[in-house]
Amino acid sequence: MSERELPELSLIMPCYNEQEAIPYTIPQLVQAFAKAGHRLELIAVDNGSKDRTGEVIKAFEAQGTGVVHHRVEPNEGYGNGVLKTFAVCRAPWIGIIPADGQVDAEDVARLFEAVKHTDGMVLGKVRRRFRMDGPLRKVVSVAYNALVYVLYPRLGSIDINGSPKIIHRDVLAVMDCKEKQWFLDPEMMIKAHHLGVRVLEMNVFARMRSNGLSHVRGSTCIEFLKKLFAYRFGGALSEWKRRQPKVVFRETPRKREAIAH
Repeated sequence: MSERELPELSLIMPCYNEQEAIPYTIPQLVQAFAKAGHRLELIAVDNGSKDRTGEVIKAFEAQGTGVVHHRVEPNEGYGNGVLKTFAVCRAPWIGIIPADGQVDAEDVARLFEAVKHTDGMVLGKVRRRFRMDGPLRKVVSVAYNALVYVLYPRLGSIDINGSPKIIHRDVLAVMDCKEKQWFLDPEMMIKAHHLGVRVLEMNVFARMRSNGLSHVRGSTCIEFLKKLFAYRFGGALSEWKRRQPKVVFRETPRKREAIAH
């Protein structure tokens, strides 16, 4: 396959029991990227679903519009579904996006347009500037992001979990992410800061979930808090830093690649 036929962006969409949401969100993304002229590989991950999620994804795949079905079983968490899909991605840029359709597909395409013309040392993400959440969800979000800022004041974002996130595959390889649950987003942000990867954050309007139910629970908040303190004061991040202290891009005759130094 020639370089012109390869996708520019592999967008990973973890789907756990999302049969009601993805008939809307998948076509929206495919159409927005086609209209913007970007070659998209949308990898919809059937993350151990128990409903018809896999069947719906396969139906889109059969249409030949760049949708790829990938099954991960059993379900070991949001992050695990993403981590198990990195090897399937073919594009130089890799993104992660929820299946809920809260961020307009056109905004996702604009975010990619912004990062694709950089030198690769960026993490593109959205900031949910205008959110249609309930009052309690908003209070929890503000408190959480305030705590993140106290522990990590230089991450370059006040919406740490805002997705989609888009990053160059070579930088992602150096990150060597491990989080199998919801903490994958903060792990990427924390490691990006250490690597000197700048954050390119775009304000977006965050809509209500298109269909289906959110999988975020009270236990999710507890997990975030535990992991935040573990990363800040524990040994996991220090060990990773010893193995991968910095990253730069190096031009070779065949491609640009990331190297640690």
